[in-house]
Amino acid sequence: MSKTAANPPLSATADPSRWKALVFIALAQLMVVLDATIVNIALPSAQTDLGISDGNRQWVITAYALAFGGLLLFGGRIADKWGRKNAFVVGLAGFALASALGGAAQGEAMMLGARALQGAFGALLAPAALSLLAVMFTDAKERAKAFGIYGAIAGGGGAVGLILGGFLTEYLNWRWTFFVNIPFAIVAAVGAWMIIREPAGSRNRAPLDIPGVLLSTTGLVALVYGFTRAESAGWSDSLTVGMFVASVVLLASFVLVESRTASPLLPLRVLLERNRGGVYLSLGLAVISMFGLFLFLTYYLQVVKGFSPVKTGFAFLPMIVGMIAGSTQIGARLMTRVPPRLLMGPGFMVAASGMLLLTQLEVDSSYPALILPAQLLLGLGMGTAFMPAMSLATYGVNPADAGVASAMVNTSQQVGGAIGTALLNTIAASATTAYLTDHAAEAAAGGPVAQLVQAKAMVEGYSSAIWWAVGILVVSSLIALTLINTGRPGAGGPVAEGEDADAGMKVPVIAH
Repeated sequence: MSKTAANPPLSATADPSRWKALVFIALAQLMVVLDATIVNIALPSAQTDLGISDGNRQWVITAYALAFGGLLLFGGRIADKWGRKNAFVVGLAGFALASALGGAAQGEAMMLGARALQGAFGALLAPAALSLLAVMFTDAKERAKAFGIYGAIAGGGGAVGLILGGFLTEYLNWRWTFFVNIPFAIVAAVGAWMIIREPAGSRNRAPLDIPGVLLSTTGLVALVYGFTRAESAGWSDSLTVGMFVASVVLLASFVLVESRTASPLLPLRVLLERNRGGVYLSLGLAVISMFGLFLFLTYYLQVVKGFSPVKTGFAFLPMIVGMIAGSTQIGARLMTRVPPRLLMGPGFMVAASGMLLLTQLEVDSSYPALILPAQLLLGLGMGTAFMPAMSLATYGVNPADAGVASAMVNTSQQVGGAIGTALLNTIAASATTAYLTDHAAEAAAGGPVAQLVQAKAMVEGYSSAIWWAVGILVVSSLIALTLINTGRPGAGGPVAEGEDADAGMKVPVIAH
């Protein structure tokens, strides 16, 4: 990358403590990812202990996603306005408190409340962490390395969460899967408070867009709740339909308000820029397929195959290894040399090929022959695609908008995750019911025959939903290849340096 005479050397503009800061930012990300995977492993035990019904068990996941997805834009703008370091530290403290409440839960209501609180503080923490990286690492090569480390630790957090979750659930108690967040949060908060220094002039001092906050939050919550309710009540249920209609009206009103207000919560320039829009859309769709799959595989391994929580945790390792390899060995190395679409498009397609293998799941499927290679392909593809996506989503953004641009990345993932869990669960449940109806006589026979029919019905449901996940990943790949055009011949390189006139500081800019 060339430097112009007007552009001072990196050492004159870069924060000297940025690499130390990365340690604590990555530690916070580790905690958030670890929490998500730990809860998946602990869910069957927590469900039994707290008397949560099968119909309500997904709320342990969805309550978190609703609060997280609904409040992310608000959290991102608060970080821009109040200071990313302040938002980061408060988010960590709140997340630790909510984790303590979850670990101490005595019933379903307290558990769901704690998960919603975790989501709310996560909505403050996540965009602050990503936007801190965006404003602290402005050199393309350093940025690629920082995002590579961040992505690898996030993937590693998944591995730690799955294995640690298994050990804690099996040998101590599922409650420790919540308590374990507390030391991570304390270390990250203290370190961040002492080390992180935000670049001068990067805050957004504009007044808060209250109508935008209310419309975006209620619109996103209505959308996610509509998909969630569809699973238990059906797509034609009046409240389900009402939620979808309300979400369309609220989000359309949000866009209208944002186009007319002087200080929008989400400046439409952030959303409508072709490359960022392509990232948000393709990432959100890809996450729809991944979230449902995590839930299906956890239950398949534990309920159908009889794996212990610890064994289930280790069974997910190939996917995590693939993610780390894709992120650090492919994504980070090629990000400054290859146009992002040529990493994201093929990455999602490789992940789709792994998902395609999983459509062949049977009750007696071999783990080494089928599940292991499928997970490796999934992890490798997702790691390769996510790496440039996370970085590209914050390129070219006015530093004062870095928090809300980062929030949009997280919003697309969290809303995608909540929709994915509900949508794919609904498809799986319908296929399972249809299979049981077709084999009613065998199911009524009782004994081992009935148990086998029940297991086959569950697997039939999973494989039906996974077919949908394959299609969604293919669409993600096509969107990335079509919409993301930075780095194409005649469109400029993947990264160019520019100066933001409003903020008076050097920022990365996407070349069009």
